[in-house]
Amino acid sequence: MTGMSFVATGDSFLTRRLSKKDYDRHLAELIGKAEFRFTNLEVTLHHNEGYPSALSGGTWAMADPERLDDLKKYTFNCMTWANNHTLDYLYGGLSATERYLNASNIVHAGAGENLAAASSPKYLDCESGRVAIIGATSTFHDFWRAGEQRSDMKGRPGVNPLRYKTTYYVKPEHMKVLREIADVTGMNAENDLAIKEGFSAENDQFKFGEYTFCIGDKEGMVRVPYEKDLKRITKAIHEGKRQADYVIISIHCHEMNKDRKDQAPDFLEAFARHCIDEGAHAVIGHGPHILRGVEIYKNRPIFYSLGNFIFQNDSVQKLPSDFYEQYDLPLTATVADALDKRSNNNTKGLGVNKAVWESVVAFWEMKEGALTSLTFYPIELGYGLKRYRRGWPKLSDNIEILKRLEILSKQYGTKFDIKDGTAKVMLN
Repeated sequence: MTGMSFVATGDSFLTRRLSKKDYDRHLAELIGKAEFRFTNLEVTLHHNEGYPSALSGGTWAMADPERLDDLKKYTFNCMTWANNHTLDYLYGGLSATERYLNASNIVHAGAGENLAAASSPKYLDCESGRVAIIGATSTFHDFWRAGEQRSDMKGRPGVNPLRYKTTYYVKPEHMKVLREIADVTGMNAENDLAIKEGFSAENDQFKFGEYTFCIGDKEGMVRVPYEKDLKRITKAIHEGKRQADYVIISIHCHEMNKDRKDQAPDFLEAFARHCIDEGAHAVIGHGPHILRGVEIYKNRPIFYSLGNFIFQNDSVQKLPSDFYEQYDLPLTATVADALDKRSNNNTKGLGVNKAVWESVVAFWEMKEGALTSLTFYPIELGYGLKRYRRGWPKLSDNIEILKRLEILSKQYGTKFDIKDGTAKVMLN
């Protein structure tokens, strides 16, 4: 196996046309140096070809399909689109997005007409080898999960899901309080009746509403990947290993470590390491719109979040009535009215979080399945600009971005050599 080069970015939430002024030619040239060139597409692409869902990923994300041409100016040749916006416009929006992606000749993975289509590896043929790409998301509304195809029933369109099981551990005295609250409120009445009538088994776990509690010496929340989803993704990794030189996993994950949005949740760490154990060569995380740490696990990279590459969620042109109802706005309200209300006139939210508008591009090389080099290049997306101007990436000389990534990566033992405007990972 010869050496191969890879570039990965985080989320591309684009809704505006790329102008000459906003286009960074040097950034495009950097990305174009790699054979594998990846971003995560976080919008649906269509001309109102789907009905808006009653639930969304936060902003109902829709962009003109022509925006793919703008992404291609940055030379991307592969992407995933399994995330918390994939079904913002239900099945019509999903099928239209897939149709436009197919026409663009960009390899894409993570969603499709049924679970087999959404979860199967997709392949990028490069000069130095073949890459299998598997996309999944842990952040989604449950009805967005793709469904299995049967001989007597077609499957359900949707995303390749990574669910997780959450258990809360408390000491006996806290469990006693929970049981008392459940008794006086009657919140567990239906579950208690199901146990009495034999429809549900009684065990050491206590259901407090929809939450599961157990007694433990150490209190806290523990999440583990859902076994069925883990097995399905593992099977896809094994398939990709037999059909390609490299296997890359993309995972969209908004969940966090307690109140730390810049730290990966426990189940994501377990999932990423499991993927490497099973043969994946890299895990590319995105979702929280900010950077998270980088781990070199068995000489292969795990990017827990590469933040944003393009972020224009405040430039959508249309929004359904559901969005306006969230903010008690009348039918006469406009998109600008809704965005002003959501951000309290740009004084709160993602628009005023500087970390959202600072990120990195990861460039790495591998040979014989092992990492030989990994370099991060800082980018800025226009923090402080008007919401209709910010969101395009520019190469930056801001080493504070790299220092923040270094701090976030210390917990994984990853060391950096920061100089000349880049951060190189020091490999053993």
